[in-house]
Amino acid sequence: MSCALVPFGRFQDLEAARDFLCPHRRQGSAAAGRESAGKPTNWEDGGWGAWDEAELPEPEEEESTSKNQRNYWLQDCVLSLSPTNDLMVIANEQKAVFLVSKWKQSDKGKEEMQYAVGWSGCLSVEEGECVSSVLCIPLASQKRSSTGRPDWTCIVVGFTSGYVRFYTESGVLLLAQLLNEDPVLQLKCRTYEIPRHPGVTEQNEELSILYPAAIVTIDGFSLFQSLRACRNQVARASGNENVQPPPLAYKKWGLQDVDTIVDHASVGIMTLSPFDQMKTASNIGGYNAAIKNSPPAMSQYVTVGSNPFTGFFFALEGSSQPLLSHVALAVASKLTSALFHAASGWLGWKSKHEEEPVQKQKPKVEPATPLAVRFGIPDSRRHGEKICLSPCNTLAAVTDDFGRVILLDVTRGLAIRMWKGYRDAEVGWIQTVEDLHERETEKIDYSPFGNAQCPSRVAQFLVIYAPRRGILEVWSTQQGPRVGAFNVGKHCRLLYPGYKIMGLNNVTSQGWQPQTYQICLVDPVSGSVKTVHVPFHFALSDKKSERAKDMHLVKKLNALLKAKTSDLDLIEAEAKELILDIKYPATKKQALESILTSERVPLSSLTNITQTLMDNLEKQELECVDEGLLQFCANKLKLLHLYEIVSKLNSQSIQEDTVPSDNDLAKLLRLEEKDFHRLQTLLEKYKKENAQTAVQFADEDDVLSVKMFLEYLECEKDAINVKNMEDSECVTLGSFFFWKCLCGESSTEEMCHALESAGFSPQILLSLLLNLWLSREKDILEKPDSTSCLHTMLSLLSKMKVAIDESWDTQSVSPWWQQMRTACIQSENNAAALLSAYVGHSVTAQIIDSVTEKKFSQIVVGSDTESWEALSLDAEYWKLLLKQLEDCLILQTLLHSKVSKKTMRVSSLQSEPLGRLSVKKLLEGGKGGIADTVAKWVFKQGFNPLVLNLAQHRNSTDNTEESEEMPANIFLEEPEIDEDLETILELLQLAYQQFPCSLEVDVLHAHCCWEYVVQWNKDPEEACFLIRSIDHLRCIINAHVQHGIALMMWNTFIVKRLSSATYLMDKVGKAPKDRLCRRDVGMSDTAMTAFLGCCSDLLQTLLEADVSSDEMQAPVLDTEDAWMSVEGPVSIVELALEQKRIHYPLVEHQFVLCTVLYAIMRFSLKSVKPLSLFDSKGKNAFFKDLTSIQLLPSGDMDPNVLSIRQQFLLKVVSAAVQMLCSQKAKEASEEELFPFEKARNWPTLAVDLAQYLQISEDVVKMHYVCELYSYGMDHLGEEAFLQVSDKEVLASQLLILAGQRLAFALLQIQTKEGMELFARLPPTLCTWLKAMDPQELQNVQVPIATTAKLVNRVIEHLPENHGQYSLALNLIEAVEAISS
Repeated sequence: MSCALVPFGRFQDLEAARDFLCPHRRQGSAAAGRESAGKPTNWEDGGWGAWDEAELPEPEEEESTSKNQRNYWLQDCVLSLSPTNDLMVIANEQKAVFLVSKWKQSDKGKEEMQYAVGWSGCLSVEEGECVSSVLCIPLASQKRSSTGRPDWTCIVVGFTSGYVRFYTESGVLLLAQLLNEDPVLQLKCRTYEIPRHPGVTEQNEELSILYPAAIVTIDGFSLFQSLRACRNQVARASGNENVQPPPLAYKKWGLQDVDTIVDHASVGIMTLSPFDQMKTASNIGGYNAAIKNSPPAMSQYVTVGSNPFTGFFFALEGSSQPLLSHVALAVASKLTSALFHAASGWLGWKSKHEEEPVQKQKPKVEPATPLAVRFGIPDSRRHGEKICLSPCNTLAAVTDDFGRVILLDVTRGLAIRMWKGYRDAEVGWIQTVEDLHERETEKIDYSPFGNAQCPSRVAQFLVIYAPRRGILEVWSTQQGPRVGAFNVGKHCRLLYPGYKIMGLNNVTSQGWQPQTYQICLVDPVSGSVKTVHVPFHFALSDKKSERAKDMHLVKKLNALLKAKTSDLDLIEAEAKELILDIKYPATKKQALESILTSERVPLSSLTNITQTLMDNLEKQELECVDEGLLQFCANKLKLLHLYEIVSKLNSQSIQEDTVPSDNDLAKLLRLEEKDFHRLQTLLEKYKKENAQTAVQFADEDDVLSVKMFLEYLECEKDAINVKNMEDSECVTLGSFFFWKCLCGESSTEEMCHALESAGFSPQILLSLLLNLWLSREKDILEKPDSTSCLHTMLSLLSKMKVAIDESWDTQSVSPWWQQMRTACIQSENNAAALLSAYVGHSVTAQIIDSVTEKKFSQIVVGSDTESWEALSLDAEYWKLLLKQLEDCLILQTLLHSKVSKKTMRVSSLQSEPLGRLSVKKLLEGGKGGIADTVAKWVFKQGFNPLVLNLAQHRNSTDNTEESEEMPANIFLEEPEIDEDLETILELLQLAYQQFPCSLEVDVLHAHCCWEYVVQWNKDPEEACFLIRSIDHLRCIINAHVQHGIALMMWNTFIVKRLSSATYLMDKVGKAPKDRLCRRDVGMSDTAMTAFLGCCSDLLQTLLEADVSSDEMQAPVLDTEDAWMSVEGPVSIVELALEQKRIHYPLVEHQFVLCTVLYAIMRFSLKSVKPLSLFDSKGKNAFFKDLTSIQLLPSGDMDPNVLSIRQQFLLKVVSAAVQMLCSQKAKEASEEELFPFEKARNWPTLAVDLAQYLQISEDVVKMHYVCELYSYGMDHLGEEAFLQVSDKEVLASQLLILAGQRLAFALLQIQTKEGMELFARLPPTLCTWLKAMDPQELQNVQVPIATTAKLVNRVIEHLPENHGQYSLALNLIEAVEAISS
């Protein structure tokens, strides 16, 4: 009941608007602002990222100053808020931002109004013009269904060029007017309001435009019709039709005898009283002035500026005929663009083919009618800044350059009040209407307002915002006190529209009233929009107002409740006295609420105070008692008594019975001994795996406070309901009622009886009980006897009235049990849900048995019915739910299990926690939801795919010896602990048994493959994810599934990146550097190498799957019986089976490119353009849909292309041999960097590529052999020698290599023995050896015996008639001589 500053909206991204409108104030240097000044202003196309790149760090000492300056940006802008709060405009210089209101969820999950950018851009048309004033005017709808409601909002913008332009909410220019060539200083609007009293003159709607020496008023009806016509024309986008809207009727007054004018207020039409008429006539015409019989109607204008400080102008109605302006209509051919250049004067419509004139012709400007100032408030030193007219048009607030706020009586022309110390102040008004129901009904006899049928009183309050002090004040006018003050910061703007909806009349304005805020405060720092609420009673004087006295007593009561005193009896006594002294029922209720929400007042005092107030009300006469207050007291008293009873029951500990044995629990839950032990085993496993990840609850032993208890509950007649609360609050309330009972420490029967007697419905109690049970899972698992307590409590609740419908029979579903099943289905605490479901099933069966026994006892007497089992629909639903919950529990246990990773690096994606499962989530996850859940768990653990196969192998065979052989090689990469592995294998086996269809190995591998590639796509640097995805793909046995998954991977994740990588490598002509890879492909060079290798493997797997799919059937996808009702997205496997068959040659063609790219990156080859290895047909076929048939290369290839291909293959072979040699020299492998290299044989791959690229395989093989011998790896060279077909040519090549080795041994080393031996050699051999260049060899340190073997092999394959045969013989002799 006091003044309040209430937030009603927020900005989504106000900083973005600031950076757009005031680039010099954004974070960063001024240079950055100058650089971006020439860029487009459209937010979407302008590329804001450039600003971030241009930012420069500021010195630390300037940070606070610059931040302060950035917060003041709103002071430089022109703001306007629509009275209906649906649109806000912020403009600065040439730019503007239109913010539209939308209802969205906040961070806390509550719905709130947010202002988001609806349009932004540049509004200026003329060169050098800037926005000087803005108005947002809502226009009333003309439809019958929405009479009086706003249809759309027009934005009126005044410019320094003199133009006034009208826009739609989307930035479309409707029309432009040039009514005066001076700058527009201020725009103001007046809309229709019903006169409060019969004597008040009805005011017309108008838009007033202030210029430095003139004022223009546009008739509201004329403007409304023109704007509607223009908008309809734009909506039809009929740019070629010459349809003109109605002209604007306006009046133009030239204001005289005033030095400067900066603001104005149009008071409207007024009629003088006879005395004022005679006084005015005498002042103007003197003693002999003639006086008309009827006072003339005049339009009054008040201006502020200098000399005079405030000027009063009166324009006689009828003294000037209204001018008619031709409307300059602007329609664009494209409504998507808001930057229209159509305000080109009065040219009307323009043809599309008509060229724009070189110079725009400005319209003719009509001269102004002179209007002299009637009188003013002369103050030569004071300069007025702003004027704000009150809603009733009788008062106005004026600010000046002396820091004063002056209150004017505009009727008398007097300054009646002044406030000091408000420099740069912004002012506004709030008009509050009295609520007739809150009048002083107790004082009817002498109160002039006792009759409820008389009109409501209206009070006006002046709101002043002082930015220098950062304070917002509310003052009661005319001479009233300050009634409210708020600290709001120094960067805000106060917005006061002063008008409502345009286009209403005395009929339509009485209908639907939109929710409007008269005033609002925009805070750019917090990004909030707030309004001020002022109760009417603040306008009443303290002496005469009973309400003011009541508010004083409420304040005194609040101070008493906060006082630091330990005497609670004194507080109780004083609180009783104060609350009885309060007169108004609404204020009494407020006071009682304050007492009840106080945490210091004990329960006994709360009960006594409420009882005292209730007794006092009951003593009064029935007519004087407020029924609402009486009922409120009764309800609160009832809740207080209930709290007292529950607290007493909780404090009375009962003697605990013996803990029930396992057999007792099994019988209670109606389970066989074997099933009960299985349940215990499952719960133990769940508890063990859940120990590390379980949610820790706060200590629940704290008693629920009375304050919270009263907040949670509400009474309606005889029933008690629970308010809408968060889950944690429901658990707290349920714990207060039931936890002691579940622990066996309190009487369950007495508690249920007390709650039922209080008026709780059994459905509410069941909901509270289940919320508590399902949320305290950890405690429940530690207390086995809690299950029997739940059974007792559920039985008692089920026997309450209205719990189970009397008409319920065994063939229908009871809403009571359905409520419990729904709670279990939605719960993520699977163990607690399973136990409660067993209890629910047991109690249901118990009730069904009793019902059935009654029926059978009437039909069959004395027959043996003990062995019979009563069937019911509810029992079947319970069995289905038990199976689902058991499956969910096993799955959750599996997801909680972990493998310890001591040495492996874990990605941030793998460290994210998995969400908990519920039956509802699994039912909504689709057919692949279960496998997808397990796949996410596999990804988090980083298993080798063979673990999944091993678990399946163990599950399907009884021979443990076979299954024990596999684990040795499973975890080569991850050194897990054996115990963890065994636990996980057991849990996996259990999951496979529960889900034989959903977790079939191929389905699981398919989902794991997809999960890994999805995660890799999020972070392409993690190449190991893509590698593991390919591993899972290869583990899929069914070729149809494998084919579909591979094709989907290719189309979804691979082909786009591969295309970027290809064009990048072809552009640079070598393996690109890291920076280029990151820029074009989005990953590092190392990651890109792995990516290309995986692409090659993926396509190879796709080719193999395409061949294998002809030999096997597509799988039949089944679902377990318990999960037949699943709904949701289509599973990955189903999508995979729907994929078309690939075009094998096209995939093979793409595979060759991937292998070429991978080789270039793997060996860092230079001077290689991958696309140059293919002709035009080959290039065009790349990256096309693999299921389509493309034109591929055929026939003979261009010799130049073949030459390039051969060079490339020889480079690859050389690089492969070099890598092999360097690895052996370092005695280390590169598997750490390239783990997918294990099965890749590059020389063999080069031979396979040669076959496809139409290159002789022998050429590649011979080069490989020569390279091996060149590096001195003769043992490998001998093996590779056997693969060459043309051994004669190879032998001649190796002969030269042997000569180079011998030349090094004899000529390079130059030992005495070597020189003597060289002298004994035949001259032909000597000459030949001298011609040899040993530097061509990669390794010259080869033993002579090894060289001898090489020469012998050459002799074996050279025919005797070969030209170099004799040379080879001489070489053998020389080698033997050296070795001997």
